[in-house]
Amino acid sequence: MTSDDVSVTDTRPAEEYRPSERRLAREAYRRGRARRSALIATVSTTVTAVLLYLVVVSAPGWERTRETFFSWHYASQALPEILKGLRVNLELMAVCGVLMLAGGLLLALARTMRGPVFLPVRLLATAYVDFFLGLPLVILLLIMITGVPALRLAGVTTDPMVLGGIGLVLNYSAYTAEVFRAGIQSVHPSQRAAARSLGLTNAQAMRYVVLPQAVRRVVPPLLNMFVSLQKDTGLVSIGGVIDAVYAAKIVTSQSFNYTPYLVAGLVFILLTLPLTRLTDWLAARMARRQQQGGAV
Repeated sequence: MTSDDVSVTDTRPAEEYRPSERRLAREAYRRGRARRSALIATVSTTVTAVLLYLVVVSAPGWERTRETFFSWHYASQALPEILKGLRVNLELMAVCGVLMLAGGLLLALARTMRGPVFLPVRLLATAYVDFFLGLPLVILLLIMITGVPALRLAGVTTDPMVLGGIGLVLNYSAYTAEVFRAGIQSVHPSQRAAARSLGLTNAQAMRYVVLPQAVRRVVPPLLNMFVSLQKDTGLVSIGGVIDAVYAAKIVTSQSFNYTPYLVAGLVFILLTLPLTRLTDWLAARMARRQQQGGAV
């Protein structure tokens, strides 16, 4: 091979890319509009907050309200007891959340079974969902916590925490089942037909094709269910379980100051914020992927 056969690399510097004047003007306009929007939003929010503050503090009963609901002394006194009781709420949320997902998925699968032979299963699942969707949660918890022990059944627990947790699972499984069922029905029938044409059975098509797509689509509403469950764990206090809400009630009964209730509410808000923000992020991410034509 001679030197003439060797290709010589062009070492001349590449021409630097320069955006057009129109593009630069368009980007500058967008940046200016974004800054203007942020400034307007900040000013409007600040003005609204100041007006609300002035309206509240100028009310005739503000001083009495501040002493009754915004006392730092009683807040610092109640916070340790509320945090102790919060452990019960977290335990209930963890256990009931797992059981809620399992029960809801089983009910959704039962309601979507095909074939006349599964009609009794579909009817039972539908009756369960209709019953617990219509029954108020407070009434269900009262029935579980006070009614079940009154039966004096051998081997059945009378622990109000356990019975309250069962009531939460029974109620939220019905709601979760509707979420899962909506996700299953949102998958196009052609997906199932394609799976069947490849030789998969109905159960295999549901497991490997339909369910993965359905679960991805219902993640945001499922997280909302967890947020609601986290708040409703405080309802087990009606049976005497010392959770965060009941701990606040005990401190309030000793001082007749309602600041502990406000502290308990703020604690629950701080717990729900990560889940709500995660839900918003997932929903926005799924919306972006759908707009870009990606897989959901």
